[in-house]
Amino acid sequence: MSRWLCILLLAGATAAHAAPPHATGDERDSQIAEKTLLTQLDAVRHNVVDRTSDLVVTAMGFLGVPYRRGGNSAETGFDCSGFVRAIYGQTVGLILPRRADQQAAATESIDKKELQPGDLVFFNTMRRAFSHVGIYVGDGKFIHSPRSGAQVRVEDMRTSYWQRRFDGARRVTTAELQTQPLD
Repeated sequence: MSRWLCILLLAGATAAHAAPPHATGDERDSQIAEKTLLTQLDAVRHNVVDRTSDLVVTAMGFLGVPYRRGGNSAETGFDCSGFVRAIYGQTVGLILPRRADQQAAATESIDKKELQPGDLVFFNTMRRAFSHVGIYVGDGKFIHSPRSGAQVRVEDMRTSYWQRRFDGARRVTTAELQTQPLD
């Protein structure tokens, strides 16, 4: 289960146990602290949802940009890791490593069942682990810059080609990455 889902479930369980109206001063202080914590957790949840939505929407805005080996901008084209790096830098303000295998090493491994929009999905497309990366958009689909002669597009991970090559899912956390100011 994802860390955020655990936090939200815990927050919901905490909210369900309100103290009776005849609470003492200490109990009231505890209630106030709980409400403050719940408000903070709700703000964090909204921030995560907003960032994830922004990330996926931003990525979708680059549909049709041509593939270019070593490319890292919409003007010149993207390779797979350059696309992911540009989207995270522009939307979330995080600087991901340049290569797909480095991005895998710098992010938190998660189970495929825990995938959420904005998570990274990795594939073995060149007979080596983590040779291709894309951004999960939900419903079993991901957006990526696939190969020479192609353009940024959305594909279904459940097709046999991608299923056979799936290398793992990763979540980007700020602990391992450098942040940059958003414009």
